[in-house]
Amino acid sequence: MSFYLEENCSVPFDFEYRTLAGNVVEFCLEHEKFPYAAEVNLTLTDDAGIHELNREYRQTDRATDVLSFPLLSYGSAGDFSFLNDGCGDDFNPDTGEVMLGDIIISVEHVLLQAESYGHSPRREFAFLIVHSMLHLFGYDHMTDDEAAVMEEKQRQILGAMNISREDG
Repeated sequence: MSFYLEENCSVPFDFEYRTLAGNVVEFCLEHEKFPYAAEVNLTLTDDAGIHELNREYRQTDRATDVLSFPLLSYGSAGDFSFLNDGCGDDFNPDTGEVMLGDIIISVEHVLLQAESYGHSPRREFAFLIVHSMLHLFGYDHMTDDEAAVMEEKQRQILGAMNISREDG
């Protein structure tokens, strides 16, 4: 797995966020039984940075907590059978890894939402990565049924990693 983390702002977290992010990405790949080595990019930014991206790519004129930019086109969420052993545009020609996509997280939103929901910034950060990884695997939450599937997977992954809302 290749995991790249870029900081476009000051990151005031009081936990080892680089290690946590890499561990969450790797655990999601294992949990979903992703069949290949993968490449994932995570960018940490502030509200102004994510606002600009949200306006440009989603035509939504406000900041948000996380944006996901999947590079794969799924027929069905979580079904990786369309990938073909290192061939095609889905694989990085230099590494042979599947290029899953990009995750952009607002550090400001992590802190605000953690306080608002009454759990730790560490838990909120992990949750946003899990949520975004599921998007990179083709899951969505546009309908109630899709949302229920995503919420259950998020609960399973965070539970298996012992990351709970009670983390202070």
